[in-house]
Amino acid sequence: MAGMKSENATVKALQKSNVSRYIQLASLFRQRIESGEWEVGEKIPTVKELADQCGVATMTIRQSLDILEKEGLIERYRAKGTFVVEQPKRDLWCEVKTDWTGLLIARDNAVIEILGDERGAQLPRHDGDIGNAAPAYRHLKRRHSRDDLAFLLADVYVDERICDLIPEENYTKVTAMRLVADLPGQTVVNANQIVTIGAADLETASQLNISIGDPIARVQRTVVNQNGDIIMLANGIYRGDMMKIEVKLR
Repeated sequence: MAGMKSENATVKALQKSNVSRYIQLASLFRQRIESGEWEVGEKIPTVKELADQCGVATMTIRQSLDILEKEGLIERYRAKGTFVVEQPKRDLWCEVKTDWTGLLIARDNAVIEILGDERGAQLPRHDGDIGNAAPAYRHLKRRHSRDDLAFLLADVYVDERICDLIPEENYTKVTAMRLVADLPGQTVVNANQIVTIGAADLETASQLNISIGDPIARVQRTVVNQNGDIIMLANGIYRGDMMKIEVKLR
């Protein structure tokens, strides 16, 4: 009876979401592997059994298993079945710090790639009401990777009036906050960070090599100088499966 209730709950959950069924199921099966419900070396239920459990067509199950196979989590053997061969990697956590000092620290072994560089850009719409917009910004689109795996997309806007103070090589080496920290003539008097949880759209999924609808964290960081000007605004999108937020309460 408990198993039947669990299956019914799965079917209802799949029906409520607008995300494609096979993507939802890939996420569900990935969680089963991560939690140990499907252990490494274990044979998982057949395609028909999974289709019956989840109330979907067998083709949908095959599509979801295709994703896990590409991720290297399962292997299929003709006449033998499908086996778990590896757990999802969780050793690439990207900690989103909640204090100024922590935000200045670059990720270990991270590689920053410049995807776009625009001058004379205007500050985009953003959350919060601290600081005043500068006349123009340098807008950089950056992608952060580690071990050839992208974990962060970032749109960074730097006040063009201070760009000459920043060594050019820093744009591919340091965090957005570090770009504007400790610049001569600039004192940071206000800075904030806003984190929201969402789902990956087509462009984000493509850039981070994840599935559409996978969880992401959107992080907005704003830095204001002694004149009340926003000298840096960074909008980051983190892979949800590779980041954590740790808040020290005491």
